[in-house]
Amino acid sequence: MNDLTTNPDAIVATELYLPVQDLKTEMPFFLNQLGFRLEEIFPADDPAVALISGHGVRIRLDRDADLEPGKLRLRCDGASGFAGGQDVLTSPSGNIIEIVEANPPLDMPKTQHSFMVRHLRDSDAWVIGRAGMRYRDLIPDRLGGSIIASHIRIPDGGPVPDMVHYHTVGFQLIFCYRGWVRLVYEDQGAPFILEEGCCVIQPPQIRHRVLEASDNVEVLEIGVPAEHITTIDHEMELPNGTMNPDRDWQGTKFIHHKVSEAIWAPWRIPGWESRNTGIAKATQNVAGVQVARPAEVRDAWTSHNTDILFTFVKEGEMTLEVTGEEPYRLVAGDAFVLPPFLKTRYVDPSADCELIEVTLQADFETEI
Repeated sequence: MNDLTTNPDAIVATELYLPVQDLKTEMPFFLNQLGFRLEEIFPADDPAVALISGHGVRIRLDRDADLEPGKLRLRCDGASGFAGGQDVLTSPSGNIIEIVEANPPLDMPKTQHSFMVRHLRDSDAWVIGRAGMRYRDLIPDRLGGSIIASHIRIPDGGPVPDMVHYHTVGFQLIFCYRGWVRLVYEDQGAPFILEEGCCVIQPPQIRHRVLEASDNVEVLEIGVPAEHITTIDHEMELPNGTMNPDRDWQGTKFIHHKVSEAIWAPWRIPGWESRNTGIAKATQNVAGVQVARPAEVRDAWTSHNTDILFTFVKEGEMTLEVTGEEPYRLVAGDAFVLPPFLKTRYVDPSADCELIEVTLQADFETEI
């Protein structure tokens, strides 16, 4: 007996069973209305089984199948113009055909603003996600689905079991927090090392792959919106032999910000300075990313008017004071979200304190 787990070439075809009551009424529905084609039918004198194919699937319509009616999902370009604009069809035997857009527009939920502090010490257990990576959710309520922020660990160094893939997103940041990771991106040349303190943005649908990581590497991944699709590209090989650093992906350019090339300047918070990652310019102000550190003691009360302001304590510690709240002492690994117009103050930072601030939009005002 062949072991199919080690001999996948032994599989000639795959068939999906759907029950039918009468092929004479079912066949016109699938062949004429949905555009499938007939491959096999038997027996000749009283057909009970028909094999049809099309749209990437092979279906066995079986009169004797002891099954409940099934459901097919057809992903169509211009679904509203297919089947007279209907989004659900029912075959004569009760099989459901769902009609959806193949490439639906990205749904950007309206932000549900909230103040939140997430301490590393209080975090839930890390969960195992894609490619064996450990994930910790930094914004549990995800502000109504508008953003996801994940603290990701890869405990064992070496090759990463990743595949060439892309994300259907509005904005996505990868910030290397600890260790290093080797990455490769479409149209960006050879693989490179993303070092500690450096970051990249992944424009919408740029193909990429994680190749290798150091022991106990940790990264921050920020995505907008919170729920987005990851698609595997089985055709493209990376690197893809093209170098086009100025390529535009839906209004966003690829950025690899290197800490060794950073320029520090006064920040929006008095008494602090920051290094600009260039992400605001690359996204046409859709998002901004700054790394900030204390320069002198000012202890100013401030508020902002941007839609989303997320901060991760990268190094050291500080106290966050919020009107109407007890002070929060924050240490490396903690995170917080400040809704618009909330008055806050950053006080008593340690000398090594560094913050990673992500804002959407990037062009906003800070009131002192």
